[in-house]
Amino acid sequence: VDHLPFGYDLVSAIRPKITVELGSQWGLSFFCFCQAIQEQGIEGKCYAVDTWEGDDHTGAYDDRIFEQVELHAKTNYSNIAVLKRMLFQDAVHDFKDNSIDLLHIDGLHTYEAVKEDYETWLPKVSSGGIIIFHDIQARMLNFGAWQYWQELSKSTESFTFTQGYGLGVIRKEANQKKDNELTKLLFSSSQNEQKLVRQFYAHAAKHQEQLRKIAAKNKANQ
Repeated sequence: VDHLPFGYDLVSAIRPKITVELGSQWGLSFFCFCQAIQEQGIEGKCYAVDTWEGDDHTGAYDDRIFEQVELHAKTNYSNIAVLKRMLFQDAVHDFKDNSIDLLHIDGLHTYEAVKEDYETWLPKVSSGGIIIFHDIQARMLNFGAWQYWQELSKSTESFTFTQGYGLGVIRKEANQKKDNELTKLLFSSSQNEQKLVRQFYAHAAKHQEQLRKIAAKNKANQ
């Protein structure tokens, strides 16, 4: 939940027509995007690409996770959510170049896998589109997202969230940038303003987690 408030605000700010998430598992961030699209009246589709079979980091799992995600998508976001149960390298051919406004990379977290996902899908991202990387602070097992992010963020417009396992945000190069208040804070503000942005979203995430715990406790006591 460390980055759900930011994810919701990001979708609300950039109003993406096409959002793609690479690696969804339980769909927590995916459904956050769908919720923002729905509540903000955005005319857009949100695609989740995953085999829902697990990988070297999550371990293998059975069909129950996919079935629950599919049911939740159909019940709550039937006109928004599209589940593509397939490999990333196969799904990329289903999208036109320069068509994706928001891309979330959250698949296998080795250096090689993150690099491949980014380079393979970058042509599909629209001019000035946003790409976010999860777990860029995680240094465990053979995770390498942090290492690739260190390299990539030096040569692109970037913003780094450090709470939790980290989230990296970049904007694809564009001849004419379409800024809004949030992207200005991410890419054009002072270091002090960016520090405040990180503090705000860290606080918002903790607030949401406390609300979730309270709701779970109240449900258990009923």
